[in-house]
Amino acid sequence: MPARNSRKEYLENGYYHIYNRGVEKRIIFLDQQDYSVFLSYLKEYLLPKDEKGLRNRLFDPSISPRERDKIIKKLNLNNFSNEITLLAYCLMPNHFHFFIKQKSAGSMDKFMNSLGTRYTMYFNKKYKRVGSLYQGVYKAVLVDSDVQFLYLSKYIHKQALSRLQGEALEAQVCSFEEYIGKRKTEWISPDEILDSFSKNTDSLSYESFVLEEDDYKIIENLIIEE
Repeated sequence: MPARNSRKEYLENGYYHIYNRGVEKRIIFLDQQDYSVFLSYLKEYLLPKDEKGLRNRLFDPSISPRERDKIIKKLNLNNFSNEITLLAYCLMPNHFHFFIKQKSAGSMDKFMNSLGTRYTMYFNKKYKRVGSLYQGVYKAVLVDSDVQFLYLSKYIHKQALSRLQGEALEAQVCSFEEYIGKRKTEWISPDEILDSFSKNTDSLSYESFVLEEDDYKIIENLIIEE
């Protein structure tokens, strides 16, 4: 029987909670480099590719063969800047959460397959292992209500904040700082959610919304299965 949320509804302009974790709940981010590499892949996939600039560099006679190979790989790399919008994310030691919008019905699947395969290859090479890194295919929940739309980003951010337990967000492990104005990242799009909150009244701010306690049942359908 398929795992809960492994069957997906692929809708144009649909919003989704996407998540996956390590096989047998194993750690998939062992050190800061792992987090950084995963985030660098997100950046490459979600920012527009400068194909003209890359092609100009490719024909520069002064670059080394190694640099030329890197440019060719970048030119051949999938890009989803026109298909996927990342509203929020959280990276935990053994799993991750994304809140995304897909433009066309198949773009989410292509994006997740590209990201998953690429990071698995990096991880397996670094730690000299073989086989699957994740516990099956990624899971996806269609966001189909206004309440779910607002509370999903809160749930995702509280995952990271509860793990850190008041410590500074030294690593970019979630998008919370983009939401409270402490950091700006081109490939994260918080505005659609922030439009529902006040920028001038602390008690009505997004930060206050995330930090306040809730009835857990509100977000029970957003939780990764145990």
